[in-house]
Amino acid sequence: MLKIMTRCLYTILFTLCLMVPFFKMSAQQFLKLATTTSTYDTGLLDHIIPPFEKKHNLRVHIVSVGTGKAIKLGENGDVDVILVHSRQEEDKFVRNGFGVNRRDLMSNDFVIAGPESDPAGVKRLKNPVAVLKKIYETKQLFVSRGDDSGTYKKELSLWHLAGLEPANRVNSWYLETGQGQGATLRIADEKNSYILIDRSTYHVNRKHVRLKILFEGGGKLLNPYGIIAVNPNKHKHVKYKEAMELINWLTSAECQEMIDDFKIDGVNLFYKIN
Repeated sequence: MLKIMTRCLYTILFTLCLMVPFFKMSAQQFLKLATTTSTYDTGLLDHIIPPFEKKHNLRVHIVSVGTGKAIKLGENGDVDVILVHSRQEEDKFVRNGFGVNRRDLMSNDFVIAGPESDPAGVKRLKNPVAVLKKIYETKQLFVSRGDDSGTYKKELSLWHLAGLEPANRVNSWYLETGQGQGATLRIADEKNSYILIDRSTYHVNRKHVRLKILFEGGGKLLNPYGIIAVNPNKHKHVKYKEAMELINWLTSAECQEMIDDFKIDGVNLFYKIN
């Protein structure tokens, strides 16, 4: 009888030991972050999120999409916080009551890449608006994301400044992919075309493409990022407290230095907010 009881006790203890990891995993909460493909594909989030997760015993579930889709997820209450790069749309998101406590997070810039031979002759031009006008005039192939991303919104704003709207008509030289930044770059490279792209995505992929940066610099190509908590008054179920903890971490002096120190082959991909 004693042997049977002892054996049962060992069985119970062994079963409890097996269940410990399950209870730990169940106790850990999840926070949903919708963000752009550039912050995810470059590896930046793998650099700055783990210290936060460890400190708060909180797993950040990352949804990598374009800015427009990230904002839509926030509007629907499908995520707790968004990290995007289209200031006009960010302000609208807050103004319409979907987001609260927007903070500046970091910045980088856009560049215009194209064939090394530069058939449109844009390298000598002085600003990005003139570059797009030249591409339009020469009808050289231009590949666009053609989605609701921050990159596409930036591109449209530059076409608008040029007084042109190639996306609103059928043009054999203008191709919309409807895909993410990395995939769009690969398509542009295959077709040896021009493209507007954020510098970080280009740099990460530069060894795998033939396209070269032909125009860079200037205020019109700046690319600031913002982070916004989803409004708990709009969606009661969102984890507002945890979202603000993440925002406070990402905007802290410690994390800002981590953003500034994040480099690939010695090149900064993002810059902290001064």
